[in-house]
Amino acid sequence: MGTAVDSSALSFYIHIPYCIKRCGYCDFNTYTPAELKVESSLSDVSQGYIDLLITEIEMAREFSTASHVPTIFFGGGTPSLMEPEDLGRVISAIATRFELSADCEITMEANPDSLTKERLQGYRDAGINRLSIGMQSAVPHVLKVLDRTHNPENIAKVVTWAREVGFAEISIDLIYGTPGESMADWEASVDAALALGTTHISAYALIVEQGTKLAAQVKRGEIIIPDDDETADKYILADNKFSAAGLNWYEVSNWSKAGSPCRHNVAYWQGANWWGAGPGAHSHINGRRWWNVKHPTAYRDRIENSLAPMQEQEILTSEEKSREEIMLLIRLPGGLKREDLDSSQLTCVEGYVASGDIDGAMWDRGELTLTQQGRLIADRIVRDLVL
Repeated sequence: MGTAVDSSALSFYIHIPYCIKRCGYCDFNTYTPAELKVESSLSDVSQGYIDLLITEIEMAREFSTASHVPTIFFGGGTPSLMEPEDLGRVISAIATRFELSADCEITMEANPDSLTKERLQGYRDAGINRLSIGMQSAVPHVLKVLDRTHNPENIAKVVTWAREVGFAEISIDLIYGTPGESMADWEASVDAALALGTTHISAYALIVEQGTKLAAQVKRGEIIIPDDDETADKYILADNKFSAAGLNWYEVSNWSKAGSPCRHNVAYWQGANWWGAGPGAHSHINGRRWWNVKHPTAYRDRIENSLAPMQEQEILTSEEKSREEIMLLIRLPGGLKREDLDSSQLTCVEGYVASGDIDGAMWDRGELTLTQQGRLIADRIVRDLVL
């Protein structure tokens, strides 16, 4: 089933676990100076962190038989808080231990308020060739609910600077379904994102995660989460507008111009091999999956004592691999093939073809592709196929 894994390729995810301030909806493995209980600046907190990452990259070289690296992704946290030369050191460390593909995609997530034209030039010079900018919304009161600190007016300025210093691939991240966000608010954000003319847009429905500030506000009744129908209407509005502007969906929550999908994320969805470096980072190589200790201090202690930072691991059974392939590939157009499904799954699919949730013409050609309404219930379709 699915796409054959190229064992000679190894992508890298590099986790930068630092933020100036934690957003109210965030449950990612990131830390502010206050959470780390230090009074120094983030530059002091992260001092030496790059050396730890490079040591883990050396471990990857010893463990992996891969020869080349097709993608590198700096995520977080806020990677754009790091100095360009420090991220450049990581890229160089990978390049000297593996061969970077000629068209290696190197992405950095960025908070617009942490960027200047000079810093963008530095990141471009360091080898980063794709930016993923956290816009989330163009509406101030929505950003306030999300606890986002950036000025929405800075987005267009940063995109202009990025183009001027040579970034051809720029992505904008949006969030919809924030409490208090009207359809008009969401449409304004979609229109503002499209006006930037970037090659890629991601749009994710807000999920209220346990333990976050937002979850506590919902529990106390201070804010009300919009109902599912409204959230679905927002997805449809965005999809229609993105498609009309020449950005087509290539994954349920991602749209791009031709030739501009995020190849790093596509590698995840296709079950490729990747190494996640940094605290809490996850890795996957040939059906073996593991994740690192979460806290930066624990990560530092293990690396400095020449110990692998892995906390736990699991070996996926063939049944687990099959379920995961269905769960991931169904999110891509044509990701699942008729020939890979058993009789009960084929019967299930035929029901969804009849209901209009799966594209009938594509199914006749042997490919399972969700329609727009099918994408709204992708998780339900997956459950029916794997149970």
